[in-house]
Amino acid sequence: MNEFEMLYDTVIDRKENPEEGSYTSYLFAKGLDKILKKIGEESTEVIIASLGESKEDLINEINDLMYHLAVLMAEKDITPAEVAEVMKKRAEKTHNLKPERKPVTNL
Repeated sequence: MNEFEMLYDTVIDRKENPEEGSYTSYLFAKGLDKILKKIGEESTEVIIASLGESKEDLINEINDLMYHLAVLMAEKDITPAEVAEVMKKRAEKTHNLKPERKPVTNL
């Protein structure tokens, strides 16, 4: 079992056995809108940290995003194994370069 799977198991445990004072339990209690808001915030923080000089800051922000993704996965009943299966299928593809998107001209 890797670290993400262990994190996911902890998140599932908090979902099934809420603990007072637990941030994870708080997120589940607030619901999907709060979880999605946090995903957006953490994604933005990863982008900002990517522009900085500190690798450590970026690693910390990536970890925060992965934690919140684990919470979203648990909320939506998606397991790491299901995600890994899609990753495996995608890894089997070769020569899958997608063309550049056309620029947006009409707003």
